[in-house]
Amino acid sequence: MKKVFITLVVCLAVFVACTNDKEELLNPSGNDCTGVNASFANDVLPIIQAKCQGCHGAGSTNGPGQLTNYNEIKNAAAKIRTAVVTGYMPKVGGPLPSSEIKMIKCWVDSGTPNN
Repeated sequence: MKKVFITLVVCLAVFVACTNDKEELLNPSGNDCTGVNASFANDVLPIIQAKCQGCHGAGSTNGPGQLTNYNEIKNAAAKIRTAVVTGYMPKVGGPLPSSEIKMIKCWVDSGTPNN
């Protein structure tokens, strides 16, 4: 019984270690936000409007729902960040260019200012 328990603990530890994605590996060129002053109105909102409104427009129930204004986008910011950094979103049109991923990532990392 003790061997089974130890085996399970080791397997769990290995599984957890393998599932923790390292952002540096997922997006190596976009980790540094030095000098990036991401603006919601000028940078983030236009990306969301151009690349996400087809699936997350008014009335959407996909994922976090509609992403049409600052409050909706702010409330979903962590999910949006993860989805674009991993390349999971947007599903239509493929992953965002690294410059747009970096802009969203840096905006979220800076506290999602309404600027």
